Amino acid sequence: MTPKIKLYGLSSCSHCKGLRNFLLDNDVKFDWAYVDMLIGEERNKTLRELKKLNPLCSFPTVVIGETVIVGYKKDKIRQALADYQATP
Repeated sequence: MTPKIKLYGLSSCSHCKGLRNFLLDNDVKFDWAYVDMLIGEERNKTLRELKKLNPLCSFPTVVIGETVIVGYKKDKIRQALADYQATP
């Protein structure tokens, strides 16, 4: 099953790294992209995806099911993960 959790971040962003580590430490299966490390069409495609979710393209942006959270907001992320995992 493909994870429906995706993190968009930057390799130079401490909040992005912190959020990624938080997800890893909590054994969350997720996809992630450090947008600044992508090139060419892959970068363009990822930025288009991100702009649909977060028009300001700020980082980190995490998508958990249908929920989009901008910033490293642990409480909101924990709640979204709990809600997502409770969904049949």
